[in-house]
Amino acid sequence: MERTKCLIIGSGPAGYTAAIYASRANIAPILYAGIQPGGQLITTTEIENFPGYPEGVQGFDMMEDLRKQAVRFGADVRNGVVAKTDFSKRPFIVTIDDGNEIEAETVIIATGASAKYLGIEDEKKYNGAGVSACATCDGFFYRKKVVAVVGGGDTACEEAVYLSNLASKVYMIVRKDYLRASKVMQQRVAEKENIEILFNTNTLSLYGENKVQGAHLVKFKGTDKEQPFDIAIDGFFLAIGHKPNTDVFNGQINLDEQGYIKTEGQTTATNVAGVFAAGDVADPRYRQAITSAGMGCKAALDVEKFLVENNIK
Repeated sequence: MERTKCLIIGSGPAGYTAAIYASRANIAPILYAGIQPGGQLITTTEIENFPGYPEGVQGFDMMEDLRKQAVRFGADVRNGVVAKTDFSKRPFIVTIDDGNEIEAETVIIATGASAKYLGIEDEKKYNGAGVSACATCDGFFYRKKVVAVVGGGDTACEEAVYLSNLASKVYMIVRKDYLRASKVMQQRVAEKENIEILFNTNTLSLYGENKVQGAHLVKFKGTDKEQPFDIAIDGFFLAIGHKPNTDVFNGQINLDEQGYIKTEGQTTATNVAGVFAAGDVADPRYRQAITSAGMGCKAALDVEKFLVENNIK
C-alpha cells in the first residue's frame, strides 16, 4: 500500500493551490484529479476577474498553468477518481477507482460542487456560448444585452439583480406562480425596472446559430391553458442550485443539509482531525476561483501545522 503525508482529492483552483503550497513545504503531496481534471473552470471560456491576467485567460489554460506550477514544485498529480474513503482512523485509507489504495496522514478534500442543470440537451450544446451557471463569472460579457435567469430562490434573485446592473433586460423564468426567495430578495427584484418575471413558465429548449439567441418557453405546462412562446435572449443563466461533490464522504465527515462539508472556525479543518476541505465543496456562498484558491492555500498551511504538531515526518 502506498503512503503519503498528504493526499489531495480534486484539481480545481483549491486542489492545485493546495498542491503548490504543500509541495513547497516539502510535504510531497499526491493529488488525484477526479472526474474533471481542472474542475469547473475548464468549461469556462474566458476568465477576466482572476488577478494577474490583465488580458483575461481561457479557463483551460489557467488550470493548466496551476497544474504545471504544482508539478514543478514536486506534486504527484494523477488522473483517477476516489471510489471509497475510510476516515475512521489515521492513517486514512483512500481507495481509487483503479483499485489502488493510498494510506494518508492527512487529506485535503477539494472536489468542488456541480451546478444543477434543467436536463435539456441545449444546455450542453450552448455551454460557454450563452449558457452559464455563474452570473458573477460571466455577467460582464452581457453588458447591454438581454439575458434570462432560471430559478425562483434567493440565488436566482441575487443573480438577476446582479445581472440587471449590466444587462439591458433580465427575464426570470420561474416554474411556480411565486418566488421562493426571502422577502428581502423579492423586494430587490421588484425594485429593478429591467427585471421581468415569467411565472408558471418552463424552458423547452434554446435556439441560435453557434450561440444562444433565444429560448422556447411554455406557460402552464401540462394543463389545458398550456401556452408556448419564445423570448429573444443573448444569455441563459441557471440558478437552480449547486450540488457539492461529497457523496463519497457521506457518513465519514460532518456535512450540512445541502451536503457541503462543514469546516471549523476560520480554518479548513473538518470534524475529523487530519481531514481538511477547501473550495466550492465547503463554500456554498462565494463559489469563485479566487476564493477557492485562497482556501486551498489555507488547507495546505493547516496540513503543515497539523503534521508538525503531531510530529509526523
